[in-house]
Amino acid sequence: MDFINAIILLANFVLIPAVSYGSQLALGALGITLIYGILRFSHFAHGDVMALGTAVVILTTWGLQSAGVSLGVLPTALLALPVGALFVIGYLLLADRLVYRFYRRVRAKPMVFVMASLGVMFVTNGLTRLLIGPGEQQFSDGARFVISPRDFRTWTGLGEGLALRSSQMLTIVVALIAMVVLFWFLNRTRAGKSMRAYADNEDLALLSGINPERVVLITWVIAGVLLVIAGTMYGLDKTFRPFTYFQLLLPMFAAAIVGGLGNPLGAIVGGYVVAFSEMGVTYAWRRFAGYFVPEDWLPDGLMQILPVDYKFAVTFAILVLVLLFRPTGIFKGKAL
Repeated sequence: MDFINAIILLANFVLIPAVSYGSQLALGALGITLIYGILRFSHFAHGDVMALGTAVVILTTWGLQSAGVSLGVLPTALLALPVGALFVIGYLLLADRLVYRFYRRVRAKPMVFVMASLGVMFVTNGLTRLLIGPGEQQFSDGARFVISPRDFRTWTGLGEGLALRSSQMLTIVVALIAMVVLFWFLNRTRAGKSMRAYADNEDLALLSGINPERVVLITWVIAGVLLVIAGTMYGLDKTFRPFTYFQLLLPMFAAAIVGGLGNPLGAIVGGYVVAFSEMGVTYAWRRFAGYFVPEDWLPDGLMQILPVDYKFAVTFAILVLVLLFRPTGIFKGKAL
């Protein structure tokens, strides 16, 4: 019985949150790895574009709610998500036309693209703050439980209650659907195969008659959709604040690099590696250990390796180790 209670406790505070958070990171990392693999530069505006798209989703959600539109048990944000996706796609295509296309035509070095993306990042950050403000915002969809701790304890008679929020379940399901659709698109459709060919060998792809501007357009469209889905799921699961999305840039890049830059499967695996590492290192293990050892054997502290405020330090450490010992990542993507 103690073993089962310990597993339930671990599921509440590590397993379920890590799977949900890892799904959000994986979607963001997929956008990063597609841009790097096809457009061949690190898009540093990724986190702030995610914040801008999520802000549009929040404002649209508020508008729908004020008009009495609802999806019942599902968040109204799902109805607003296409609006945010269309907005972000248009914004990314505009940024490409005004900024990135010129450097692509003159075949500028990747570092020049990175500096240009930093400029786009600052402009996007300012637009987001102007649109919705710098403070914390809520979707106001209400907190719902698929499984509540009290009901779980009543059903099972266990001491620990399992908690599964609807936002966590929705994140996992939506992320899984998005990943399956993306892999189907890349492997089964003509446009997806063109993108893979362009990523593998740009010159050979051009000789084969592949239109590079069409490939670029599709890449931005996919990246925009993934960004808005990831940002919306993160906002529903936690909260929205522009600076928080800027901070997500590090774990998303870490996920893409850990898995292997340019490798979509690697981005997904990297997202979960980073999420479980952050959750595991910052979790207070004392209560969990109490189910296996006598109380007198436990230390006075929380048995927490690092406080929650230092979770990004875990991500940074993973990133440094990967760059030092395996720069191509788990699935041997492109090295930086």
